Amino acid sequence: MTEKNVRRAAVSALRAWSKGHLYAESLVERQARRNHLSTSDRALLNSILLSVLRNRSLLDHWIGMLRKGKLDHETRDILRVGVCQLLLLGIPDHAAVNETVNCARKPVRGLINAVLRRAVAARKTLFSESEDLRAPTRFSHPEWLCNRWEQQFGKNEMESLLAWNNEPAPVIIRLNPLAPNPLDPDKEDQLIDLGLESYYQLTGALPREWVENGQIYIQDPSTRIAVELLDPEPGETILDACAAPGGKSSLIAAAMNNEGQLLCTDASEKRIPRLLENLAGQHVANAATAQFDWTDPAPQEWRAKFDRILLDVPCSNSGVMRRRVDARWRLKPDQLEALPAIQRVILENALPCLRQGGRLVYSTCSLEPEENENLIMSLLKEHPELSLLDSKTSIPFRDKFDGSYAALLTLKGNA
Repeated sequence: MTEKNVRRAAVSALRAWSKGHLYAESLVERQARRNHLSTSDRALLNSILLSVLRNRSLLDHWIGMLRKGKLDHETRDILRVGVCQLLLLGIPDHAAVNETVNCARKPVRGLINAVLRRAVAARKTLFSESEDLRAPTRFSHPEWLCNRWEQQFGKNEMESLLAWNNEPAPVIIRLNPLAPNPLDPDKEDQLIDLGLESYYQLTGALPREWVENGQIYIQDPSTRIAVELLDPEPGETILDACAAPGGKSSLIAAAMNNEGQLLCTDASEKRIPRLLENLAGQHVANAATAQFDWTDPAPQEWRAKFDRILLDVPCSNSGVMRRRVDARWRLKPDQLEALPAIQRVILENALPCLRQGGRLVYSTCSLEPEENENLIMSLLKEHPELSLLDSKTSIPFRDKFDGSYAALLTLKGNA
C-alpha cells in the first residue's frame, strides 16, 4: 500500500471519529483491515490519528494562522493530517506534503499544497508562538476541563497534567505468576524495571509468545492500587463486579493463587467473550463469569456471599486520557453530574452481597472528587454501619502512572 493511501485512511478515520460512533483504537483496526495495511503502515496510521486527536486544538490554531477563511470538514481533516506530520511527527517535508496533497480531491489539492508549504516555511514561528497560547489551545483540551483542573490542582500542576496526557503512553507489562513458565525479566533486554514488583516498561516490539503463553498482561501499574487494598487471599469467595476486560480479575486470581472462588460479572454481554478469553489466557482457573447490570438489585443467592468485593465502576476516565485519546473530547460536564448517581446505585446494590467482616473496594480511573472521595464521604454519612479503612490515589503528574482512586470499606467492628 502506498503512503498516500495511509494518509487517506487517516482522513477517513478522522471523518468517522467526528461522528462519534467509534473510538480511535477501533478505527485504526478497521482501516488497517480494510486497506490490508502492513505492520509499518498500520503504525504510521496509528501515529498520525492519535497525534491529530491529542493535538486537535493546536493544529486548528496553526491552520487558522496559515489559512484564513472557512474550510469544509474533510479539507480541515486533510490539513490536520498534513500539519501534524510536518510539525509534530517529524516526517520529512517532501513526503508529508506530497503524499497528503495526493490523498485529497483534485479541486482542493492546490489549497492543501499551499497551506502545507506555508507550514514548512513558518515552522519556527509557529513553534515559538505556541508557548504563549492559552492552555486549552496549547495542550488541546476542552476549556471547561482545563478550568476545572486548574481550580482543583493549581495552574502549574494542571499544565503538567495536560502535558502528560499529550505524551504517547508507553507499553507497560505485568508478569503473570500463574503462567506455567513465568517470564524471567532478568533475561529480557527489552524490559525496563519500574521499581514495582512484576511491572516493566517494554522497549521495542512485544514478543507474540509472551502473550500467547499468558506470561504477561499489558496493564498500567495504577490498576494495582485497588487490588492491593482488596488484599485477596487464597480460598476466599470474591466478586469482581465490573470485570471486563479482566485485568484486575487476573490480578485477584494471582493473589488467590487460583484457590477459592472468583465471580467476574459485567453489565455488557458483548464484553463477556473477551473477559473469558483474557481469563483463560492468563491461566485463571478459579473464576466464573456472569452478565449482570449492577444498577439492578443483586440476586438473592449473592446476598452476604462474598468475602471481598471489587467495584471498579464505570467512570469519566479522566485519569487515563493519556491512553484513551478520545476521552477528553467525548467527556461532557453533564456526564460528571450523572455518573456519581450511577456509581452510587452500583455501590448500594453491591453492599448487601458483602459478608460480615468482608472488604469492599470502590475504585475508578477518575481524578474527579465527585466520583471519588466526595461520593465515599456521602455514602458513609448515610451508612453508619460502614467504615472507611483506607483510600489511595494515583495522580499522573505526581506518580508518573495513570490516574486512579480506590477506597476500602468494611462493616464497623468487622475490620
